[in-house]
Amino acid sequence: MLTLVHSPMSRSDVMRVILEELGADYQLREVSIYRRDGSGGEDENNPHPHKQVPALIHNDAVIWEQSAIAIYLSELYPDSPLVRAPGHPERGAFLSWISWYAATFEPALIAKFDGVLDDNPGKKRMYERVCTLVEKQLGAHDYLMGDAPVIPDFFLAGALNFVRDLMPESNVLDAYSARMDRPIARRLRGEG
Repeated sequence: MLTLVHSPMSRSDVMRVILEELGADYQLREVSIYRRDGSGGEDENNPHPHKQVPALIHNDAVIWEQSAIAIYLSELYPDSPLVRAPGHPERGAFLSWISWYAATFEPALIAKFDGVLDDNPGKKRMYERVCTLVEKQLGAHDYLMGDAPVIPDFFLAGALNFVRDLMPESNVLDAYSARMDRPIARRLRGEG
């Protein structure tokens, strides 16, 4: 059985939706984490080396960070429509979107949130490129990789749910967010 190390209203919410969408047999280990507002704190029951979430425990392995967990799950559930398994012709694109989210999208939005774009031309350029790519990709397709969601879509949609105001106004992004507000996500939020 899988154990998701989880704290509500955090990145682990997205991982919980992914596990549900995969039909995974899992349990939650709820932990306390430090919050941006200074509340919370480290939890001894959290195996993540930085005491953050998400982390996934499977057998004796601890997998931490969203991208690593996504790749791990794609190998555990290779037949899921959310996955492009090893050997699939779209595996490279699948891995690229997972890595892009962690390495490019999140840092660009954090730079916007921290208000450093005007003082840093490189970060401003990256932010603008991120916005352009997302708009272009989702203007051409319903989801990042075509006409059905894959795991990286849940990362992107989860971020948009929390920080939509950090991206430019866009009917394309609003429509995407509406498509990604799936019944499982609403149920986990207690809305149905």
